[in-house]
Amino acid sequence: MTDASPNRLLVVTGLSGSGKSYAAHALEDIGFTTVDNLPLSLLEELIAEMAAGRTGRTRAAVILDVRNPDFAEVFPGLLDRLRRKMAITVLFLDCEEKALLNRFSETRRPHPLATNRTLAEAVAFERRLLAEVKANSDIVLDTTGMTVHELRGALAEKFREPGDIGVLALSLVSFGFKHGLPSAVDLCFDVRFLSNPHFDAKLRPRTGKDLDVARFIEAGETTEPFYRRLLDFLLWCLPNYRRENRAYLTIGIGCTGGRHRSVYIAERLGRDLTSAGYPVRVSHRDESREGI
Repeated sequence: MTDASPNRLLVVTGLSGSGKSYAAHALEDIGFTTVDNLPLSLLEELIAEMAAGRTGRTRAAVILDVRNPDFAEVFPGLLDRLRRKMAITVLFLDCEEKALLNRFSETRRPHPLATNRTLAEAVAFERRLLAEVKANSDIVLDTTGMTVHELRGALAEKFREPGDIGVLALSLVSFGFKHGLPSAVDLCFDVRFLSNPHFDAKLRPRTGKDLDVARFIEAGETTEPFYRRLLDFLLWCLPNYRRENRAYLTIGIGCTGGRHRSVYIAERLGRDLTSAGYPVRVSHRDESREGI
């Protein structure tokens, strides 16, 4: 399933605009220590430190490309020598010319070899320059038709540790429907059918964090059956989100005003999902609103 092994260096190289920066972030998300544009003169030193166990990490990725002076000429010979000291995997990110031209046009970033060359000339020149590097690579990945998410998925499939589905960071946000939906919510649950403390004059000024408010909500006959089903559903589907390479997920919990029921459920979910091993951030958008 994966290409992961201890004490291994992954070198990511390829054409400018092929997605190396996105690859670096994706590799960090699955446990690699990444270094972008490491000078070639320091590569041998890094491998010696890794081989001796002095870096504290067994999986490292280095992004190398034509920004390094004489990279295309020096790297193939250097690679042969370094492979005698450590297992090195070379990943080459390729991309069709038309897609590269579009990407540079959209981002308006200069091509590193465009000095005294048009963009098209720079792209063609780099491809010729890196032909030997590509030929010596272990894996060639064509990113032409890939979205950023698809690239992340491809890298996770190849380089994630066996059995590791990664970590999914959760954001729980309570809110009131009368104030509108929060932005960028992935999952949204409506808890307006639970017992409403708003109609108790003593509880109305308080929030879902209050112990008496929590007891009032829990006394409702629908609360526990709903909550058990909600927690079971999330504990089932969250690992599946992570297998699809989601690193973050925002869950909205809404009631009418956003002060009582949604706050209570969000706080309770935060505790239970934290106990299940997920990093959880809980926020309450409308908790402090007055007159509701």
